[in-house]
Amino acid sequence: MDDKKRYLTEAVEPFTPLLAMEEASRCLLCHDAPCSQGCPAGTDPGKFIRSLRFKNVKGAVETIREANILGGVCARVCPYDRLCEEACSRCGIDKPIQIGRLQRFATDFERSIAMKVLEAPEATKEKVAIIGSGPAGLATAAKLALEGYSVTVFEEKPAPGGVLTYGIVPARLPQDVVDQEIQYVKDLGVQFELNCKVGKDITLDELKSKGYAAFMLAIGMQYSKMLDIPGFNLDGVTNAVDFLGTAKPTEGNLDVGNNVIVIGGGDVAMDCATTARSLGADKVTIVYRRTYEEMPANKDEVRYVNELGVNFFYGFKPEEIVGKDGKVSRFRATGFRDDSILELKADKVIFAIGQVAEDPKPIVDIAVSLDGKNLVLANEETCETNAKGVFSAGDIVNGGKTVVEAVAAGKLAAESIDKYLTSLREASTADTEIAAEKEGVK
Repeated sequence: MDDKKRYLTEAVEPFTPLLAMEEASRCLLCHDAPCSQGCPAGTDPGKFIRSLRFKNVKGAVETIREANILGGVCARVCPYDRLCEEACSRCGIDKPIQIGRLQRFATDFERSIAMKVLEAPEATKEKVAIIGSGPAGLATAAKLALEGYSVTVFEEKPAPGGVLTYGIVPARLPQDVVDQEIQYVKDLGVQFELNCKVGKDITLDELKSKGYAAFMLAIGMQYSKMLDIPGFNLDGVTNAVDFLGTAKPTEGNLDVGNNVIVIGGGDVAMDCATTARSLGADKVTIVYRRTYEEMPANKDEVRYVNELGVNFFYGFKPEEIVGKDGKVSRFRATGFRDDSILELKADKVIFAIGQVAEDPKPIVDIAVSLDGKNLVLANEETCETNAKGVFSAGDIVNGGKTVVEAVAAGKLAAESIDKYLTSLREASTADTEIAAEKEGVK
C-alpha cells in the first residue's frame, strides 16, 4: 500500500455481518447491563447489542442514533477499553464484547441503506446560536433541533466538525464518516455559518438583534502547548494542531520530513506519528517523559503505531532543538528521572503535549467567568455560565477529554437551554395573561 493510501485507509477492518453476529452472540444479556452504565453519552450498548444478537440491525441503529447523533464517529474514536468495554461482564470470563466494532457495524449498515432514524419537527421555537462545530456543539444543535428550536452553528473555519475534521487522523476517523454525521445534523434543519468568527465577523449583540435567545459556547481547545526550550522557533518545529489540521483537510498533501520527532504520549501524539509515518517519513520517533504504563494513549493505537515502525523513547524530556541555517537538524533530550542523554537527527519536531484554550471573552463579548487556564466556569449540572442565556460545554469547560464526553455534555447543555427558554416562554405567557386580566378588570 502506498503512503497516501495508507494514510487515508481506516486501520481497523470492519466486521462482516457474520462476525458481527458471532460477536454479539457472546453477550450475556445482563439485566443491569453494566456496559450501558459505562457510556457517558447514554448510547446503551446493552440494548443495541441485544438487537444485533437477534439480527435486528435496524433496531440497533435506532438505539444508537436516538442516543448519539455522532454514533458513527464515537464507534471509531471512543476509548471503549476505559468505558463500556471495561465494564463488560465478560471481562471476568475471557474478554469483553468488542462494543466499538459492533457500533461501527451498525452505523455503517445505516449509511449503506440510507436509513433515516431522526426527523425534527418544524422549528417553531426560539433561535439558538451554537458557537463552535465540534462534537459538543453538534450534539447540542441536534438535540435542540429535535425539540423544535431554530438552530444555527457558527464556525470560524471553512469546514465544520472541529477536532473531528481537523484533528483526528483518517486511519482512525475517515472524513467521509465525519461528513455523513454532520449531514445528519443538517438534515434536522440545523444551519451552519462557516468562516464566521463570533466576536470578529459578528458580535453577540448583533446575534441578539437578529432574535437569538440563547447561546452555546463550544469552541474547544484551540491551540497546542509549546515548550520554551532553545530552538523551539526554528523552521521545522510545529505543533499537533497545525500539523494535523493541515494534513487531514488536504488529504495528506504536505511535506512531513524524513526524520520526525513527536513529543508526547497521548492519542494526539499517536495521530501525529501515524500521519508522519504514513505520509512517507523515513524515521519517526516518539519521545515521552514517563513510562509506557503511564502513557495515556489508547494501547491499541500504540500497537498500531508500533506496527508502522515508529520508535519510542520513554523517560526523556526535551532539552534543546538544534538548528542549522535556521532549520531543525537535531533534537536533544535528557532523562526525566536520571542524567541520561538522548540525541537524534531531526528535520521535523512536533509538539503534542496538550492544548490550551483561546480566551473566550472577546468571542462572546461578555464577562464570562474563567479559571486560570482560560477555561469557562460552567455549572456541571446545567452547563450555565454566569452570563444570562449563555451556556458552555465540551473541552472549553473540561480542559480536553474525549469525544463521547463532549457529546454527553452537549446533550446536557441542550436540555438546560430547553428548560431555560421554556421558563422564559412560560413567564412571558403568564405576564400576558395577567396583563389581559387587568385590562379586563378596567
